[in-house]
Amino acid sequence: MGKIEQETRFILKKYNISANKSLGQNFLISDDVVDGIVEESEVGNNDLIIEIGPGLGTLTAKLLEKAGRVVAVELDNRMISILNERFALYNNFELIHNDILKIDLHELINKEKQEYNLSKVKIVANLPYYITTPIIMKLLEDRLDIESITVMVQKEVAKRLTAECSSKLAGAITYSVEYYSEAEEIVEVPKESFIPSPEVDSEVIKLTLRKEPKVKVKSEEMLFKLIKASFMQRRKTFINGVTNGGLTSKEKIKEILNKLEIEENVRGENLTLEQFAQISDMI
Repeated sequence: MGKIEQETRFILKKYNISANKSLGQNFLISDDVVDGIVEESEVGNNDLIIEIGPGLGTLTAKLLEKAGRVVAVELDNRMISILNERFALYNNFELIHNDILKIDLHELINKEKQEYNLSKVKIVANLPYYITTPIIMKLLEDRLDIESITVMVQKEVAKRLTAECSSKLAGAITYSVEYYSEAEEIVEVPKESFIPSPEVDSEVIKLTLRKEPKVKVKSEEMLFKLIKASFMQRRKTFINGVTNGGLTSKEKIKEILNKLEIEENVRGENLTLEQFAQISDMI
């Protein structure tokens, strides 16, 4: 039994608690995975780390050793007293009891960077499976002053987030991730790395934010409406998906595809981000 597993079992017993299924909780007990996350996040002493869902503080403990400051955002009431007690002697730790989706992260980041003179901001999270997509999309779409997002997600989701656009694994979110960041797979995490063990394996991925979006478009709103419409009904052709979504007429979209020398029976999943951008601008 590794050090982290011993600690975790001790804390669960001490506070007489177990994982909250409704919050999608599973406690990470693998020393190797925790070390891998911290290493791949490239945490430095001039960094502000925002950790989402610290739970018992397994990853937090390692982050505090390397980071200038760690701000942990936790929703579960039961974890608050555990975290406050566990890290009471750390002057580079702050705990926020809230839902990450309800926090003004721009304000938080500006305040922390100025007050503690920190240069880079990185987000690290072991996300509950049921809320992975909304959190990742919020972090990307809010255009925060952050360098990277290192997150643990369900393996199947990790494959979709890091897939090549226009590949079989890609979904609408793949294009959003590609637009805002460079995604890479970091480490696969077998289900035995948690207590209790979830039903599926996980994977840690890293999104490095781009300084500028991957493609320039006249309207981001139109670009993402196009992408979303074409993936709503994957079996339909791109033309049908887009016209059913009410974005333009069948004649107009046919004309655009012909100009771009793209086959009329193409499906949305076969288009690259660059092609979506071209079509979006021409609409």
